[in-house]
Amino acid sequence: MLDEAVRKDFPLLDRLVHDGKKIVYLDNAATSQKPRQVLDALNEYYEQHNANVHRGVHVLAEEATALYEGARDKVAAFINAPSRDEVIFTKNASESLNLVANMLGWADEPYRVDHETEIVITEMEHHSNIVPWQLLSQRTGAKLKWFGLTDDGRLDLSNIDEIITEKTKIVSFVLISNILGTVNPVEAIVRRAQEVGALVLIDASQAAPHVAVDVQALQADFVAFTGHKMCGPTGIGVLWGRQELLEDLPPFLGGGEMIETVSMHSSTYAPAPHKFEAGTPPIAQAVGMGAAVDYLSAIGMDKIAAHEHAITEYAVRRLLEVPDLRIIGPSTAEERGATISFTLGDIHPHDVGQVLDEQGIAVRVGHHCARPVCLRYGIPATTRASFYLYSTPSEVDALVDGLEHVRNFFG
Repeated sequence: MLDEAVRKDFPLLDRLVHDGKKIVYLDNAATSQKPRQVLDALNEYYEQHNANVHRGVHVLAEEATALYEGARDKVAAFINAPSRDEVIFTKNASESLNLVANMLGWADEPYRVDHETEIVITEMEHHSNIVPWQLLSQRTGAKLKWFGLTDDGRLDLSNIDEIITEKTKIVSFVLISNILGTVNPVEAIVRRAQEVGALVLIDASQAAPHVAVDVQALQADFVAFTGHKMCGPTGIGVLWGRQELLEDLPPFLGGGEMIETVSMHSSTYAPAPHKFEAGTPPIAQAVGMGAAVDYLSAIGMDKIAAHEHAITEYAVRRLLEVPDLRIIGPSTAEERGATISFTLGDIHPHDVGQVLDEQGIAVRVGHHCARPVCLRYGIPATTRASFYLYSTPSEVDALVDGLEHVRNFFG
């Protein structure tokens, strides 16, 4: 496990709540806490370098541009992108996913999604990887299809050849589920998509903070993730795309910076990535994300993954000791991320979360923007505990003790 000294980098973890209780933060799948290194980078940017990028010749503009584009270099190296120009900054993963959906809706052949084509997703997707495809399907007449779930929270690929067909244009799926914690079989899905010539988009929002994400090894066409779940600030996301696709596909947003020339009759566009970054970008947020990448890389993603696996393994074992507790999703630590959703008898998850909060324990309750999963398993919602590089076994113990208090409270 990682040294507990890591926790000292995160000021919020020392906060006291509810009459002096030290906070136990177990809501990392929603957003992570930020280390001082990231907070300092944001403050320094605003105090010393604040200016718009790409447009000025004064010293502040040049410094801001160097920091912004330097963050792109860091992200490209972090995900092993073949080119820095394949990294597009967005405001979050949702925007990245919407960007791809709209590009394909406006694209020329061979990428265009229309009434003769199919879109494939899965039943475990975050709403951000469901709704954009529903909107595109409604607008174009394309057929939306999806993989179902097994009883133990995994994708049912038994009919993969019927789901992904010659009509499939895009297969979009999550690498690690934000509600089930399931790590999906990327290789099998990508192989079938490549057989029929379909594009692949991977939502790595719950993967990039926790494990090494290598876009070349994934062999996808697009990968989306967000900064605020990986020690970075809110308001910054990433879409990685293969260079040749970014060159061929049309922009979605128009405005400053994404153009090459503009007349009253027509416009031409800048090369990627700027073609997809209309207007003033999230400059400070990109600087903060670059600092987060530096922080995670200095620790090592392999070490972070090993730490989280140990914490998750311990958490699964301890949670299964709680009477009436049912884990929704894989019931072992193997092939799962550091996220565990569960129900506790007939106590509503909102009640569970409220009583835990009174003890200083922060978890997430609800359907976690994955309502189809709750419908699949016949539950109204779940309580979700999610861990990160600063999580400790003692916090797992606090959660288990807190759940015993919940059970006693509700009799």
